[in-house]
Amino acid sequence: MTSVLAVLVVVLAATLVLVFLGQQRLARRLVAASRRLSEDIAPSGSGLAEATSVIERSVDRILLRGSDGSASEVRLASALAVIPQGVVIFDDAGQVAYSNEVASGYLAARHGEALVDEAITELAAEAAARGAAGTPTRTIDLFGPPRRTLVLLAMRLRHEGRPLGVLVVIDDVTDRRRLEAVRRDFVANISHELKTPVGALALLAETLVSEDEPAVAQRLAQRMLAEAFRVGRTIDDLLELSQIEADEEARREDVSLQRIIAEAVDRVRPAAEQQGISIEVEEPAARLAVAGDRRQLVSATYNLLENAVKYSDEGTTIQVRARTDGRWVDLEVQDHGIGIPRRDLERVFERFYRVDRARSRETGGTGLGLAIVRHVASNHAGEVRVESEEGEGSTFTLRLPVGPGPVAVTAEAG
Repeated sequence: MTSVLAVLVVVLAATLVLVFLGQQRLARRLVAASRRLSEDIAPSGSGLAEATSVIERSVDRILLRGSDGSASEVRLASALAVIPQGVVIFDDAGQVAYSNEVASGYLAARHGEALVDEAITELAAEAAARGAAGTPTRTIDLFGPPRRTLVLLAMRLRHEGRPLGVLVVIDDVTDRRRLEAVRRDFVANISHELKTPVGALALLAETLVSEDEPAVAQRLAQRMLAEAFRVGRTIDDLLELSQIEADEEARREDVSLQRIIAEAVDRVRPAAEQQGISIEVEEPAARLAVAGDRRQLVSATYNLLENAVKYSDEGTTIQVRARTDGRWVDLEVQDHGIGIPRRDLERVFERFYRVDRARSRETGGTGLGLAIVRHVASNHAGEVRVESEEGEGSTFTLRLPVGPGPVAVTAEAG
């Protein structure tokens, strides 16, 4: 029994020695690791506890520093993801290191957009070769559909004089170019529209100065009055169109369709009677209303009626009616005039566009009436449509959201 106990004591002592030696080796390894992790917080002693404490603090510092870096990268990537431009970053080896979602659509693309991928690579190589000298750019037209214009720009990236790679930005300037074209066309059109009557006024005035015959002078004066009225109408329509375009948020009030139609018909009736044209109104229900700007809605209805009068033949009739399905109101103006060729249906709402320029000169139209109607419809979350047959007439429909409250359905609303 005594010998067995002696053996157990020896084994236990040997185990304790091994454990102690193992801890010493582990402690030395931990101390060495902690010194490699962070020199500024190296352990003051050589014990296991001191080394473990240093490692814990070093790990906390590394995690904190890594967390800050990751958050910054996430914020930067999120910002680049939401901008409308495409962004591609190349490293010094000429490989793509980053691209946002917009740019990724052009990289490794097929068909027409493959030209963009090729241009991105070429511009990056050119920027890398130039260094800090110059910023290579390129404009690419994609014929689609839809047709687009892209402008590519490449810049060399540097930090403290050391090259870091190349940045390529892809900017879709399609809408910008289209707006520039619209602006140029508008300036050209308005210059032409005003030049004709102003030139006529100057010629008539010059003739009138040297005219001694009272009857001839009277006719010249009447012509001058007509041309002056034409200039005034053009300017008034331009101002009205400009104001309607500026009032994208139309003032909202419940406006009766009866009132809108009555005011517009009263304004256009003298011109219609002068040309022998009658206007028939299918009276809408009294409670049928829309929410919007009364002045704009009357202006749009008047312009539809005026357009119908201008392009109707003497002795014909124009019908006006309003219908609803409970959600939308369709205000229709139907004439039985010359009609519109199919090729012109999509363009009649453009500024200054005329189907029959000769007839427009006779009637004194400015070419802005239907453009006004389109903008009024847009301001009221609606639309304007046209159906036409040459020689039979046209039907213009101004569709608007119905106003709040109970409304009559189609059968009651006319």
